[in-house]
Amino acid sequence: MSAATNMDLHSPLAWPFFEPRHRELGAGIEAWCRDHLSHTAHVERHEVDDACRQLVRDLGAAGWLKYGVGGVAYGGHGDTIDTRAVCLLRETLAKHSGLADFALAMQGLGSGAISLAGTHEQKAHYLPRVANGTAVAAFALSEPEAGSDVAAMSLTARADGDAYVLDGEKTWISNGGIADFYVVFARSGEAPGARGISAFVVDADTPGLEIAERIDVIAPHPLARLRFDGARVPRSRMLGAPGEGFKIAMRTLDIFRTSVAAASLGFARHAMAEALARAASRKMFGQTLGDFQLTQARLAQMALTIDSSALLVYRAAWLRDQGESVTREAAMAKWHASEGAQQVIDAAVQLYGGMGVQSGVAVEMLYREIRALRIYEGATEVQQLIVGRDLLKAHAAANASVSAGSGAGANLK
Repeated sequence: MSAATNMDLHSPLAWPFFEPRHRELGAGIEAWCRDHLSHTAHVERHEVDDACRQLVRDLGAAGWLKYGVGGVAYGGHGDTIDTRAVCLLRETLAKHSGLADFALAMQGLGSGAISLAGTHEQKAHYLPRVANGTAVAAFALSEPEAGSDVAAMSLTARADGDAYVLDGEKTWISNGGIADFYVVFARSGEAPGARGISAFVVDADTPGLEIAERIDVIAPHPLARLRFDGARVPRSRMLGAPGEGFKIAMRTLDIFRTSVAAASLGFARHAMAEALARAASRKMFGQTLGDFQLTQARLAQMALTIDSSALLVYRAAWLRDQGESVTREAAMAKWHASEGAQQVIDAAVQLYGGMGVQSGVAVEMLYREIRALRIYEGATEVQQLIVGRDLLKAHAAANASVSAGSGAGANLK
């Protein structure tokens, strides 16, 4: 045991990706979850809105939400968002409660664009309430015909005097129906495609904005389709300059995509704990389930998947905290961790046998929780494209550099 860390060197928190403050945070959120989240293990569909609002209040009161807000002056923990801290929080919350993880994540994602691109006035108005849990935030990017292909969005923002008028729809909006404000991306028309999108903060009570439909999913969370019909949004609520919305959205997702991988990791760790308990206690043919070599091999594969996911997650988080671009690394982490967690949870369900598909059993709830993480904030297939394109881009740049160097050498001869 290291005197410096005072912890098992095999613990992920002992890895060199983390600083002492992260280790303290990891221990603190674990203790808080054990004391506060047992009652949130199972939430009925009709209770999810109230439960989510309460979790936001509880997380805010405990000080956990401030890690997803940028700027100490605006209620944040630091002047920039600490990606490793957000990932540690999400991993631990997901291990204990999928809805608690959702509540924290959506506060960060819903306000991330304000932290990144907001004016002083915008930050001062919205971010302190996000950090203390008195306002619920939402990120409105997806549309019925624009999910992975964000540049295909059709919701319009037409300039009209001192305001923009929004018309169209957004869908699959997390916290839709309970949010106090939405960060909305709309086509303002400065240029074709991604260059003609702008970002706005739209209060939930804005005339012309309505909840067109509440959406039920296999793991209950607040989701909705939003309709904008002549919704007037003051110019002062635009984030950044006209046409910068796509860049702002991608910068926001670059922060929180890695944290989706961390949440996947938390779900996988919970499944592993359930599987080990089951293997050690289930009696079969005069021995325990864990005495069978097939069970041991399955548990070993689960552990390998979890550890490799963790290394990818915290590599990406550490790199971003060093100020590096993590487009490729975040995509790899999200891809591997979400797909790997699905495999780990499926294996845990199999070890439980028939009980594994019984409603309300831990591994059954995990099975429903993990499925969406392979889709939202960029489906696995999109992450594969991101990694492949980035590899080719890096290869082309390296070849160009070599060619340029060769040319310079030739000129010196």
